Amino acid sequence: MNEYQEINPENNHSLAPPAPEDPVKEMISKIRIELKRVFFGQDKVVDQVLATFLAGGHVLLEGKPGLGKTHLVVALANTFGGDFRRIQFTPDLMPSDVTGFTLYDMQSQTFQVRKGPVFTNLLLADEINRAPAKTQAALLEVMQEQQVTIDGTSHELGSPFMTLATQNPIEQEGTYPLPEAQLDRFLMKIIIDYPENADETTVVHQVTSGNGLDPSEVETVCDPQTIVEAQRRVSSVRCVEEVVQYAVNIARATRSAQGISLGAGTRGAISLIKVAKAIAVMAGREFVTPDDVKYAALPVLRHRIQLAPELAISGQNVDDALNAIIAGVEAPRI
Repeated sequence: MNEYQEINPENNHSLAPPAPEDPVKEMISKIRIELKRVFFGQDKVVDQVLATFLAGGHVLLEGKPGLGKTHLVVALANTFGGDFRRIQFTPDLMPSDVTGFTLYDMQSQTFQVRKGPVFTNLLLADEINRAPAKTQAALLEVMQEQQVTIDGTSHELGSPFMTLATQNPIEQEGTYPLPEAQLDRFLMKIIIDYPENADETTVVHQVTSGNGLDPSEVETVCDPQTIVEAQRRVSSVRCVEEVVQYAVNIARATRSAQGISLGAGTRGAISLIKVAKAIAVMAGREFVTPDDVKYAALPVLRHRIQLAPELAISGQNVDDALNAIIAGVEAPRI
């Protein structure tokens, strides 16, 4: 399986009677169908965001403006009846604007907590690299611990919770690049590119004719508790030692590869297995295969490595370097 294939490895050649439909796989299929109604022509992106969500992680979306990133997040929240909040990151945004603050109430003569927009199920952190490092860091505890500390008191967030942060790759002026420590908190970095000609034509026609692509019109497939149970199911998927070692070998290979100045850490290997388990569940399996790890490798590792200047000057990008590394690591036969 390569990165551009949809996660649907059905085996149609078995002579055995068809097994009963896996309820989790069926739920995921329904969510996927609803998302594709409003986020048209980006099947790979939909599958990768779903895999991140099921793995209980967070995603960094990079793409040019006007490609429907907000549509995707709102539609995903509506598919399970969850809450959605959006923060537009700007240079003057303060950490308290993200997490919340305490305010003295004159009437009750007590301090009241005003919870910030992070208290939600899906948080869209739009143009996260436009805010300074102090404000970016306000999300670190939220993403890692799923809690917020306000004036020394910790407040737990509800489940499920996922941060989807966007950044624009073409506007560098007035931006604050995310440090490596924060980039590492994102399970995946997903690249959203322009849709194909036919898909783009369909989107333009439907929007301009008033026929839809409204994320509020998607059907609610399940409730938040069902998503939490699906996430527990993902964490219990079986992964044999050989596949775990394969993920570790890929991560370690990024540290010694020529032209790589910063390789993936141990969290990179952990993230590979987490996403691979989600991919297995989306395919209706209870075990992870080496192909699941390969599928996860690019979006999981592309933001965890840095190219050396000599490789960047040669015209290669991070994905080219990763593809070469993955091709050089032998996959186990299981």
